[in-house]
Amino acid sequence: MRTVDKHAPGRRAQDETHAWIDHELAGCEFKDRRLGQRLRTLLVQLSDGPGRSLPVACQDWANTKAAYRFLGNERVSEGEILAGHFSATRERVAATRGPVLVVHDTTELSYRRQDIEPIGVLCKSHTRSYGGRPRLHTVCGILMHSSLVVTPEGLPLGLGAIKFWTRSRFKGTNALKRSINPTRVPIEEKESVRWLENVRQSTALLAEPARCIHVGDRESDIYELFCLAQATGTHFLVRICVDRLAIDGARTIESEMAGAPCLGLHRVEVPDQQGKTCEAVLEVKCRRLRVLPPIGKQRRYPALMLTVLHATEHGTPVGRERIEWKLLTDLPVTSCAEAVEKLDWYALRWRIETFHKILKSGCRAEAARLRTAPRLTNLIAVFCILSGRIFWMTLISRVAPGAAPSLAFTAIEIQLLDRLGDRRASCNKHGRGPPLSSYVIRLARLGGYLARASDPPPGNTVVWRGMSRLTDIQIGFALGVESVDN
Repeated sequence: MRTVDKHAPGRRAQDETHAWIDHELAGCEFKDRRLGQRLRTLLVQLSDGPGRSLPVACQDWANTKAAYRFLGNERVSEGEILAGHFSATRERVAATRGPVLVVHDTTELSYRRQDIEPIGVLCKSHTRSYGGRPRLHTVCGILMHSSLVVTPEGLPLGLGAIKFWTRSRFKGTNALKRSINPTRVPIEEKESVRWLENVRQSTALLAEPARCIHVGDRESDIYELFCLAQATGTHFLVRICVDRLAIDGARTIESEMAGAPCLGLHRVEVPDQQGKTCEAVLEVKCRRLRVLPPIGKQRRYPALMLTVLHATEHGTPVGRERIEWKLLTDLPVTSCAEAVEKLDWYALRWRIETFHKILKSGCRAEAARLRTAPRLTNLIAVFCILSGRIFWMTLISRVAPGAAPSLAFTAIEIQLLDRLGDRRASCNKHGRGPPLSSYVIRLARLGGYLARASDPPPGNTVVWRGMSRLTDIQIGFALGVESVDN
């Protein structure tokens, strides 16, 4: 006689909902198996309500205390927490074809603490007291340099590398420049080495260096990074910060580009300060140049043949800044279409900014009350996995709107969204069920998305709110099924 588990429907629904967590943690290897189980439990609890504090997510003292012990365990590090996520990213990249973009950027996570030493120094800030003079105080926090892997269509595939660090003290860059020439300091002694470390780590992780294009803003204009990319067989696309020496050293990149011919005009739509969309016409220039290393490093690094791209807007627009992009890449560009392709790739650099926004606003990483840097970095690493899932859920329907909803939702989630959605849209004219984009809109409506005809696609905020509400609805549904069975 077969034994019937009365709680099976509810448990099965929960297991299906959190199947993505098992995939993200499959590559994690802890010395103690119980640490892996606790990580899964913690990620499940946090994913059920993004943005909730640990006590609210854990619901009781036993689970909250277990979460605190896990985050403070000396045998647990952010690398071990993210190992499974990195493996899942590699699998997703292997399932795609063509180039992939690895977008790099640094963000600061600040915290209010009476004792800043256990966390570290972030920066100096001025505050003005009522009726008093501005005062300078020290802000404590953690710096995080992350590398997000994105398809050329803009779909995030996950993190390829991440680095946390803190400062014991802070000294302004301008003060340092008065005492030492930054270009003569070895890159290994600077915080800028994080760019090289993440390029090296993400390239090794994906194991296909020729497919990777590392994208960075002005801060990534580092000659050592260019040489590293050439040595590892990978590629880069960065925004120029320094007017480097070119050709034979008698001229610079800027002077050479002044006489470069125009490849063509490129029209783009950009928002102004009031959110209205307007059209900008960009003049695209391109030239392949021999770029020299800084004077103090010419004995150490060779000259490189690189492509310089300039995209400059005609005239002075009203209500927004003038577009002027100056990019540097090792990729060849022989036509206006190829140049526009590189501009579109660089425009996807904003994806990393959005990822950091989800981490801070959606998961509320800066609201954590943990007191030490190691515990905070472990918690942030868990939040990174959850942020990647939220980001993917937001954009998957834009990249593949006609895909099957089972790509992102479980059977029980589809059933609940069908009941909550418009029954008239349950099938299309061909008798098929609604596509993935329809279910993402239904999920976003739970988070406050109005779905008006003029509204843009759902954003991250309404998606993470909708995910939280859908979880609560699913719990209620599972409890109702159990009560009926009883």
